[in-house]
Amino acid sequence: MAEAEPSPTDALDALISGYAAPESVADEMLGPDGLRPVWRPFLEEFAKLDRAEVTRRFARGDQYLRDAGVFYRFHESGGATERDWPLAHVPVLLGEAEWRGIAAALRQRADLLEAVCADLYGAGDLVRSGMLPPALVAQNPAWLRPLVGVRPASGHFLNFLSFEIGRSPDGSWFVLGDRTEAPSGAGFALENRVATMRTFGEPFRHDHIHRLAGFFRAFREAMGAARPTDGRIAILTPGPGAETYFEHAYIARYLGLMLLEGEDLTVRGSQVEVRTVAGPKPVSLLWRRLDATFADPLELDDRSHIGTPGLVSAVRAGNLELVNALGAGVLQTRAFMAFLPRIAQRVLGRRLLMPNIATWWCGQAAEQAYVIDNAERMTIGPALSLDLPFEATVDTAIAGTFRGEAPDDLGAWIAAKGGRLVGQEAVTLSTTPAWDGAGLQPRPVLLRVFAARTGEGWHVMPGGYARIGQTAEATALSLRAGGSVADVWVLSDRPVQGETVRPAPDVPFHRAGQSLLPSRAADNLYWLGRYVERVEGTIRLARAYHLRLAETGRTDDPRVARIAEHMESLGVEHGPALPDSLSHQIGAAIRCAEKVRDRFSPDGWTALRALDAALQRRRPRIGPGDEAARALGLLLRGTAGFGGLVHDNMYRFTGWRFLSIGRALERAMAMAGVLASFASAEAPDGSFDIAVEIGDSVMTHRRRYLIETNRSTVIDLLALDDRNPRSIRFQISVMRSLVEKLPGSDVNGELSTLARAVLRTETTLATADVAAMDDAVLQALKREIADLSDLLSAAYLT
Repeated sequence: MAEAEPSPTDALDALISGYAAPESVADEMLGPDGLRPVWRPFLEEFAKLDRAEVTRRFARGDQYLRDAGVFYRFHESGGATERDWPLAHVPVLLGEAEWRGIAAALRQRADLLEAVCADLYGAGDLVRSGMLPPALVAQNPAWLRPLVGVRPASGHFLNFLSFEIGRSPDGSWFVLGDRTEAPSGAGFALENRVATMRTFGEPFRHDHIHRLAGFFRAFREAMGAARPTDGRIAILTPGPGAETYFEHAYIARYLGLMLLEGEDLTVRGSQVEVRTVAGPKPVSLLWRRLDATFADPLELDDRSHIGTPGLVSAVRAGNLELVNALGAGVLQTRAFMAFLPRIAQRVLGRRLLMPNIATWWCGQAAEQAYVIDNAERMTIGPALSLDLPFEATVDTAIAGTFRGEAPDDLGAWIAAKGGRLVGQEAVTLSTTPAWDGAGLQPRPVLLRVFAARTGEGWHVMPGGYARIGQTAEATALSLRAGGSVADVWVLSDRPVQGETVRPAPDVPFHRAGQSLLPSRAADNLYWLGRYVERVEGTIRLARAYHLRLAETGRTDDPRVARIAEHMESLGVEHGPALPDSLSHQIGAAIRCAEKVRDRFSPDGWTALRALDAALQRRRPRIGPGDEAARALGLLLRGTAGFGGLVHDNMYRFTGWRFLSIGRALERAMAMAGVLASFASAEAPDGSFDIAVEIGDSVMTHRRRYLIETNRSTVIDLLALDDRNPRSIRFQISVMRSLVEKLPGSDVNGELSTLARAVLRTETTLATADVAAMDDAVLQALKREIADLSDLLSAAYLT
């Protein structure tokens, strides 16, 4: 008799039977009365999955993150290191009613922080009345004196905040930290959501989960309303070296905003402008994602190389709004938390709805340290180290007053300075279920929750970003130490309305004009096209070399030697089966693509990364000759895949034109060099065939000429044929049609210098005689094409 299938209740019981939170610790899944109701529907479906299905689903979510290019980057002494994004696939679940209380408390806290910031850069009453110690403000490097007395054009200092919150053993929530400088993680929360939804697709229901898109739509609309003039809105990033650059690019693409670096901007007459290929254009609001001290080397930190001189003057003149205001980062100094409860009573007239973590202030007075024992009797702590992955590390030196490392024994250090220690309290976080490969296990968790200022007040993202410890005993939820991240679901008792970041369908249709293209972005797209084409050319050359090496077995064969000589003239080594130069070229293309992630296809990015991975995977195992030729052929298909994505999928915007110009110019210049080497009168026998092979035109030559290759047919096909996409003339014609559509190429019927030069080159090729195309003409043509690049750079890229 067949065994009966376990009932849903039995399967659920089996799933959670071995799950037990540590003693005296709250748990997100198990409440005082057992399984929390908000978890039951999800766990009932989860319990139906066997381990193989769980593994398959988790792999699906991880694959999405890899394909999207989401990774964890951190900096070590040896440079930047990237790892797979550490998604803890099981989400953290919270009920709608509980979330309403959390959101209300954080809105109150956001109002309090706004009031404190306004006072610190305005009247200064909190210091004058003794509510804040003078040293905590005046000696704080995050308090920026040049901004004192400068009120933002919108009237608000804070626009976008995040809070670290945790649940205490009694089930209540408390705040571990406020992020006011350039809060990060919202973009990662979106990607966590997408990956988790793919992991838990059917039969898991999503219609009761509050969406995140409405939060971002409301904030984008608020930014549009807050800008002081009609200038553009953009995100200001430190650049690709930042740990959170992916997030900056993702949000820019998601919201349709420009992503700018400090070098993209200039300040003229207290007006911020972005350098674009169409000339300078005004910018009136920047969502700042770099630390304030780096924003303006003229008035803040003169060592900064990533800021924009004069930015403070534009803010002071009321022409530029920032999210958040310069200097707002002073509020995330942990010592401020010791004073917020009393300040709340004075400023808001009521207690904080969500208390702080117990914290302390160690200041300087008569060269002696002292601890503030305020009316709330805040105690010293925390024992928990918050090694945040996205901002500077926050450790036990909370006040930032130590010069160097915090002392191991804080009490002894204070006593030696003549101070006193007022109690101590460690932090105990709640736990949440995490899958360890065999079952659910409790792991400590804290939430990062985001709040954005809108026209209706503070809007709290319904969900967020959870940090999860590696072990049940973990006290540092650091990604470097093996921690992970998870999606946070806020679940309603009834289906919730679906939302998108786009306007409602009943809004009148409006086709937006083409977005502005910063000169730096155009430069990177142009060189991306050149590097990708250079990669393909190197692969074709190396394959031709190894095919003939396999055929002859001799490196001194005249044809082999000729290819080796040409490769060396390009700086490409011919000895290795897979040249090191190929790796450098792919790396350069990836770096260019990374700098324009907000404007570049995710599929194109994936194709480049896959090409690099394929090269690195094959390099140690490939020998010269036939083996190398076959491996290079496989890599060539990877470059063809990238070319297809660019040609078939990319919208024909200005950025695509610069990328395509780069490919066309590089192909034309490379072909001129190939013909000068292999169609030369001094080239060895068989060189004409090499040229046609490198030009991927073997079959075309056979059909078009019906004779063996000779110098005339090769020059005609690869230099002058206007229908062969590998010919010089074809690529120059492509350039001419692309340049015609660039801004300023034709003003009142007069062609620009670049447009005239491209047209001259095209006309020369269209009227050239094959017999006249000798080696000197081909070399001169190569230099002429290189000059076109200089003209392009002078007109648009500098």
